[in-house]
Amino acid sequence: MKRSQILRKAIMARRAVAVPGAHDALSAKVVEKAGFEAVQVSGYGLAGSYLGKPDVGLVRMKDVLDLTWNIAQAVTVPVMADIDTGGGNAVNAAWLTERLIAMGVAGLNIEDQVFPKRCGHMAGKEVISAEEMAGKVRACAAARDRLDKDFVINARTDAFAGLGLDEAIRRCDIYLEAGADLAFIDGIRTKADIEKAVRSIKGPLSVNIMDAVSGMKTELVPIPELRAMGVGRVSIPVASIMVAHKALTEFFAALKASPTGTLPGQTRWVSSFEEYTDFVGLKEYRAMEDEYLPRERVEGKYKGAKKIVG
Repeated sequence: MKRSQILRKAIMARRAVAVPGAHDALSAKVVEKAGFEAVQVSGYGLAGSYLGKPDVGLVRMKDVLDLTWNIAQAVTVPVMADIDTGGGNAVNAAWLTERLIAMGVAGLNIEDQVFPKRCGHMAGKEVISAEEMAGKVRACAAARDRLDKDFVINARTDAFAGLGLDEAIRRCDIYLEAGADLAFIDGIRTKADIEKAVRSIKGPLSVNIMDAVSGMKTELVPIPELRAMGVGRVSIPVASIMVAHKALTEFFAALKASPTGTLPGQTRWVSSFEEYTDFVGLKEYRAMEDEYLPRERVEGKYKGAKKIVG
């Protein structure tokens, strides 16, 4: 079964399928290894990991495609891309959809913010007209219908913050009618708001949650409760980059503060060398060397080294 089919089936079951965000290929592999069914490329995470910048529309779409390709190739589960406002107008959005489908990506998020966009939980957001966004969705849907009918289009509205829940619901229905498969109200506030949106919208709803992160606007509702409501997808978008930032900050602060400049025996900070190399597949590449390189080349290269394959 294609990855887009797997993703579509999970979302349309309206069982609140959890889709954590990943900021790079390594974090995506960790998400998959943990047992999650799908991965969301985090635009917030790409901005932070690739540029060290906030999510305010600074990452070029070419870089988004390149980084998304890396993530999609690193895992076997479905991957959803984040194309922000679609790279321009409806024509640009359609072109990006074509590229993502060709890459084997299973779906995308596109939003109705004014460019340059910003993270949905930041202040100062502005939205384009619902009609203009609907044109972008129609263009993406036409590319989907031509190339991969199972590819999932998640239409996000950021209207809640400035225009309220009713307008956000109205926009969701417009975008679903235009061809989106899933609607997403970013920055929605409360459990009651989510319940109203699920009841009102003529299609599955996506929501964001984030454990233990202060400053997030959406109430932290347990996933089983969201499943009982009939939510289609639950993204956990900023987890990987926030975890990485905290771990790196604490480790290097401790290293700098150490009188010896080292942290001997403090293995809690890091994976072992073998754990990490096993995770990223070093044994498989060594096996390929044994299979395809001349024997004398391999024997000379690894003479005296501990065998790690077989």
